Amino acid sequence: MTHADLTNKFHTAVKNIKADAKYVVSTKTPETEEEYSSNVKWIIGATENNTAILSDTNPHSELTWTKVKEEMDKL
Repeated sequence: MTHADLTNKFHTAVKNIKADAKYVVSTKTPETEEEYSSNVKWIIGATENNTAILSDTNPHSELTWTKVKEEMDKL
């Protein structure tokens, strides 16, 4: 699987589970639970200058690595 394929599957899987989740991938598209925990930053708000406020803590209980990976495997 190419990096582009992996990236597309990841973003599609997240959107399929929770369409309105806002996040950024900081370094590389996660392929493991450890990478998911460390590379995905969650957008939890914005400053008055409209800069994203990021959190390491996933605010979406339905977006576990297990569920995201299961969805990616279906795609």
